[in-house]
Amino acid sequence: MPGLKHEKACLAPVAGVDEAGRGPLAGPVVAAAVILPARGTPRGIDDSKKLSAAERARLCGLIQTRAVYGIGIVEPEEIDRLNIYWATMKAMTLAVDALVAKLGCAPGHVLVDGNRLPRWSYPATAIVSGDAHSLSIAAASVVAKHTRDGIMLEHAATHPQYNWHSNKGYGCARHLAALREHGATPIHRRSFAPVAAVVGGPQSMLVL
Repeated sequence: MPGLKHEKACLAPVAGVDEAGRGPLAGPVVAAAVILPARGTPRGIDDSKKLSAAERARLCGLIQTRAVYGIGIVEPEEIDRLNIYWATMKAMTLAVDALVAKLGCAPGHVLVDGNRLPRWSYPATAIVSGDAHSLSIAAASVVAKHTRDGIMLEHAATHPQYNWHSNKGYGCARHLAALREHGATPIHRRSFAPVAAVVGGPQSMLVL
């Protein structure tokens, strides 16, 4: 279970940052930044991938009630323009900027899931598998995942043939079959290879 070892080694307040939605063929990439309260942190926070949808929903509500948080969203059109790496970095930056606007000051330190940091001025540390080690990052993973899933459920109501209520935009067999049969929707990422193959567009190159 994630703990507070990394947070205790940093200047407070410490924000955890994580994203959801790098891999899907459709929908936005969403990042969240969370500063947990000194007291009253919800119990049961873990890497969002290890939690059920119902548990993520419960924890997300508690985190948003008790913590300071910010959310950053980058839509598919901008993902295609920037590529997914830079779009993810932008989503993380937007999330921390939104948190700062609520907090009224910059965090003392930012812990980011992964091995790279956005180009920002905040003091920060990248932690590989951070959602398994840092409670703040795990909380951010819960908020980001639940937020993105909610967005995809809204889109699923408009485009039910892609099965987004289940796959959330990832390229499972049913989604790929629907993509070939029905073509791409406005929220498909046209720079991703399976979508580019359908629409005839170029695939994106990952520029670090």
